[in-house]
Amino acid sequence: MIKHYPFQQLGKAKHGWLTANHHFSFAQYYNPRRMGFGHLRVINDDWIAPNTGFPEHPHKNMEIITFIRSGAITHQDSRGNQGVTSAGEVQVMSAGKGIRHSEYNHSNKPTTLFQIWIEPNKQNVAPRWDSMKYPKTVNNSSLPMVVSGYEEDRHQTLFIQQQARIFAGKINKGVEVEHEITHQAYVIASQGAFTLVDGKQSVNMAKGDGAEITQQKFITIKALKDSEIIIIDTP
Repeated sequence: MIKHYPFQQLGKAKHGWLTANHHFSFAQYYNPRRMGFGHLRVINDDWIAPNTGFPEHPHKNMEIITFIRSGAITHQDSRGNQGVTSAGEVQVMSAGKGIRHSEYNHSNKPTTLFQIWIEPNKQNVAPRWDSMKYPKTVNNSSLPMVVSGYEEDRHQTLFIQQQARIFAGKINKGVEVEHEITHQAYVIASQGAFTLVDGKQSVNMAKGDGAEITQQKFITIKALKDSEIIIIDTP
């Protein structure tokens, strides 16, 4: 089953320096029908103005994953971690028993990103932060796995404290990819346009759209344009 959430129907917030589009209830946006998807709690599609950002603030017991779509974000936290995550890279912060951090766009150009929150399967673990590049090159056979909570994947992905996997990558116009689903999946159209097909339904996805995939072991993706796609497979 596919439930489509067009970009225009997402929650909206404008703060001058920040424009946010919320796939689920967050901050001042509240929709009782959109409180999350399984253990997936937050997806924010953010635009951050140059030389602005999020001042230091706390988190606890949440896995926070950030995909940088354009520009860069500078991270600094109370555990001494600091680094710059740029376009085509992803960072993970396991807030665990508690951490404070800030995120700033120190450049002269806007930054765009997806921030994803997943509820952990263990409480009060030691906080962590890490980042890595995900493939900028086109992969027309599959979407690379970049984040996972499974021990067998730790050598090739960023680790989170949940039995979930996140895939992200680019495919060319006209390409068809079949993607296996372990639990249930949330699909984000980062760029381009594509069709999702589950055997009974087909849904056209445009930039910024989201879709819930349930009761399916596979989903077929047919690229209508050159596309960048993120798939979050989580209990």
